[in-house]
Parts: sequence; structure tokens; C-alpha cells
Amino acid sequence: MSKPLTSLRTAVAGVSGYAGGELVRLLLDHPHLADTPPLLLGRSGAENISLTSLQPQLSGLPHADSISVVPFDWKLLKEEDIDLLFLATPHEQSREDVPHALANGLRVVDLSGAWRLQCEKNRAVYKFHDADPAAAAKLQAESVYGSPELHGPQIAAARLVANPGCYATSIILALAPLFHAGLVDLDHGVICDAKSGVSGAGKVPTANTHFMSAADNLSAYAVFGHRHTGEMLEQLNLTGDQLQFTPHLLPIPRGILSTIYVRLNTPASISTIQSCFDDFYADSPLVRVRRSPSLPQIQHVVRTSFCDLGFQLSPDGKRMVLISCLDNLLKGAASQAVQNMNLMAGWPETEGLL
Repeated sequence: MSKPLTSLRTAVAGVSGYAGGELVRLLLDHPHLADTPPLLLGRSGAENISLTSLQPQLSGLPHADSISVVPFDWKLLKEEDIDLLFLATPHEQSREDVPHALANGLRVVDLSGAWRLQCEKNRAVYKFHDADPAAAAKLQAESVYGSPELHGPQIAAARLVANPGCYATSIILALAPLFHAGLVDLDHGVICDAKSGVSGAGKVPTANTHFMSAADNLSAYAVFGHRHTGEMLEQLNLTGDQLQFTPHLLPIPRGILSTIYVRLNTPASISTIQSCFDDFYADSPLVRVRRSPSLPQIQHVVRTSFCDLGFQLSPDGKRMVLISCLDNLLKGAASQAVQNMNLMAGWPETEGLL
């Protein structure tokens, strides 16, 4: 936007989950939204329910104890003069709701995977069945991948921002500077070994996320088939045989640590690689680049909006190990959504996040 907004009316659909709760927390405490709390929307036809009965930890925040979650209604969104709609809803629901939202003049930040993938082959993992495939394809082409560090100007002007996945954010941000500089030997491929706390699987428990399975354990899952892989391929311009991504479940509530192995085209020095990262993220206040050989840790980023990056280089300068850490519910979801909102409103991207 050419001129910052002086006011913004927001709504959030899907506030009962972990990411939805964090998103509402950030919006309630956002300095530009102090007088305009978000409209909170639940399932159509459901009864009103107090926010703090769904998210008790928010009690005491501005407006939190007086706000209710009301049934989703397009007419209500119009009556409330909503400008920006956050969708923290299942992928299929977001895929269905976005065309209606845009038709009603709303801008959208979608936290699901519904609109992240431009390649039909990558998007097939979601098994979407669009009511109007031609209209959906047009909106898909318009969608902007919501990584502020990579697509800030496009996000600022967008109607539809597809918030990135948490694993994808950690890995794309780690690799983007090296790929931009053409330093990676793709003939040897890239290996990404990522580990996430159980909140990344969502609030509904499963056999794998049940305490008896997750506690005192470490397990791999979705090998050769995780939904975030397509985001990495598209944003880094890779083919499927150039990247291997394997996610693991850590017995902790939240946080991601990704360990990434690459081979360089030509031997490099630590100072060259350090400068590559420093220059690339010079204007990215929510990415913190560590000084090699210091490496990030999950405990340094949990409950923050930062992505921390670090690396170590082999003695011959040909191989690198990259470490990327973030909070999967914040930089991997809710705070990145607010960062995108800030860009769309013309505000500093760190507003309400530091």
C-alpha cells in the first residue's frame, strides 16, 4: 500500500485451535487495533461462546473477557465493515471460503494450505474439489505466498495471502540466501531433517500425538509425503529429486529445529557465507542470523516471532550444515500472519510482534 492505514477492522475465523488462539492474542494486543478488537467467528449455526471459555489463557488482555465467538455469517462481516479476514480453518474450508470473501471485498490472510501451492501436482496432496475450477485457478494465480522476507512488496498489495507452513518457513528461510547466490550444488541434492513439537499436529489428538506415544520418544512421519514439501520445491525452484525432507515429532509442546545439509558449488569461507546471510536478511527484522559457529536452539525462539539461523562449514569449505529454529505457532503461523497484515496495512512489519 502507498499510504499506511489509520484503522483496520479484522475478523478471525477459527479461534479454537492453537494457532487461532495465538493469532487472537496478538491482535488483541496490537497497538494499531487497540480500539477495534477482531470479530471472532465460529462455525455457522453454532451458538455464541465467550472467547475465554475457548482460550482461557487470554483472560486479562484488552477486550478478551468481553468478546464472544459468534457464528460465521457473510452478512455480519459486511455489517461490521471488516477489511481483513484471517482464516485459521481447515484447508478444505479455506478453499471454499476464500472466493466468497474476495467477492465480498475482503482481503484475506489464510493460515491453511489451501492457496499456497501454484503447481497442480504439488497441490494434489490436499485433494481439493473446487466448485468452479476455472475461478479457483484464477484466484490461485493471484494468491501471494506470505513469506515477508521473500515477497514483501507483493504481500503489501495482495488481496489473498497464503500464510506459509511452519516447516516450510524454517527450511525456505535457511536456504533462500544460498540459492539466491547460486552457491548450492544441486547435483548432490539437499537433505532437510526437521523436528517439531506436538502442537504442530493441531489440537485434535491422534494416536501418534497422544501423551503415551509422544512422551519420551522421537519419531519420523510423512516420509516422502509431507504437505509442506511442495512449498519448499516451489519457493526454492527445486525438483522433487533435489530435496529430501523428513519431519520428526519431538516430545515438547512447541518449536521447530531444522537441520539442513548442503554441498557447495565451490569451496567457500565462513566470512563469505556469513556475508551472504547478513546481506540477504539485512532488512528482515524477524530473522536473526547467528555468528558461526554459534547455532540456534529451540529454547531461544519459543514464544517469540523470530526465525533464528546459523551454520557451520566443513574444514574444506565444501559442505555446510544449516540450523533453523522457530516457534511453529508464531513465526510458523500466527505471528507471520500478523506480519503479513502489517505489510498489507502499510505498518512496520514488526508492529505488535516484539
